[in-house]
Amino acid sequence: MVSRVLKNTRITVYDVLGWLASGMEIKEILEDFPELKHQEILACLAFAADKEHKYKIAS
Repeated sequence: MVSRVLKNTRITVYDVLGWLASGMEIKEILEDFPELKHQEILACLAFAADKEHKYKIAS
């Protein structure tokens, strides 16, 4: 499985989704990782939603 890394960072989509799932707020993530942008975090959520949608269709 290939880890998706956010452009110009070493942060993976998996990491961002894990932080959100553990209860971190977007504001906290942005404070801890200033190289990230709000839009990139939303893109991680959209990526996960798209994967879930494709998984349901394939099942």
